[in-house]
Amino acid sequence: MSDSLRDQLLGLGFKPAPTPKPDKRDQRPGSKPGAPPRRDERRPAGKGGPREGGRGRGGGRPRTQDEIDLAKAYAIRAQREKEERIAAEAARQEEARQRREARAKLSEFLKDKALNDKDADIARHFPYGGKIKRIYVNPEQLRALNAGELGVVQLDGRYVLVTAQVLAEAGAIFAPSVALRVDPDAPAGDDPYSDPQYQVPDDLVW
Repeated sequence: MSDSLRDQLLGLGFKPAPTPKPDKRDQRPGSKPGAPPRRDERRPAGKGGPREGGRGRGGGRPRTQDEIDLAKAYAIRAQREKEERIAAEAARQEEARQRREARAKLSEFLKDKALNDKDADIARHFPYGGKIKRIYVNPEQLRALNAGELGVVQLDGRYVLVTAQVLAEAGAIFAPSVALRVDPDAPAGDDPYSDPQYQVPDDLVW
């Protein structure tokens, strides 16, 4: 506005416009009146800063659905393998318990039923447990053994000569205990050890 127009307006009674005072809220240490607010002051309250923005805390890449599914699959497989190991161990322990009980029952059953002759001098060999074993019998016991009238039971590392009936009952109690059961109807060639003349080297007998 020119000075002459301003003077004319003042002469007509108009008052000059008041000078606006600076806003105290905009005053900051080191700032000049009327200066625009700093960039960090224009950020709306409550919004996260640079460390809070992005895709996640720490700026880590979020896992994809395939990665999540794979992690779940690994977890399921690990849990299943753990359960299988526990079940297998429980089965082994149960089997061991049953074997202990069966052996104890067999030991009690065989009391006073052994027919071993302490004076026997004929070695009767037989395969058992993947190895060649032997029991000493007398001539009559050898004949009865080869005829299936007698049998051999393994008990605590010993080989016990018993009747065929006792052998059958022992097998019902603990089947692995049956060391020698001869089938009298089987061809002679099926059991070469039935002949006492058949010699087995000592280093093959355990």
